[in-house]
Amino acid sequence: MCDAGFLEVAMSKGETTRERIVREAAPLFNQKGFAGCSVQDILNATGLEKGGLYRHFASKQELAVEVFRWATAQSQRSRTDGMEHIENAVDRLKFHVARFAEAPSLVAGGCMLLNTAVDADDVNPELKAMACDAIQRWKRRIAAIVEYGMARGEIKAGTTARRVGNTIVATLEGALVISRLEGTKDALEDARESLGVMLEGLRA
Repeated sequence: MCDAGFLEVAMSKGETTRERIVREAAPLFNQKGFAGCSVQDILNATGLEKGGLYRHFASKQELAVEVFRWATAQSQRSRTDGMEHIENAVDRLKFHVARFAEAPSLVAGGCMLLNTAVDADDVNPELKAMACDAIQRWKRRIAAIVEYGMARGEIKAGTTARRVGNTIVATLEGALVISRLEGTKDALEDARESLGVMLEGLRA
């Protein structure tokens, strides 16, 4: 009969190793893309043998999916931490925009959401669907803040919440692409300023 304490320690160690693999594989997938990132690249980064890697992930695809989930969850957390303490809806939206402009990516290689959407398009249906879902959830979170603000009389009645969500996401992601290409944060800072003006115009 197995000792419960031993099983708990073994599971904890396994979970820790799995999380480490995800963290160390994330920049590889983000910089090289799914097809460009080889299993050998992952083994080199993690220091694992192939058997050790497959003990935690059945395939490169399974690892890529977990990496995407982890990276997008980290990004969401970094852009929303502290937002709950902001009372006004417009100020919440401005806080969100500022957080993105200040730290657009927590993983080397840029925004994993955008990179995955481009890399997986027509090549990896599962990752493409996950990227699409992540974009839609992001836009819905923004739209929900707009609707919250209208209900409280903080945002002008009749504001189209969906349009605000699309505009913020498209502007930020487009600015990030330009900033990475140019090697400066000018486009991100300009996007932040322009979105700030737009959001101020929504105040009731």
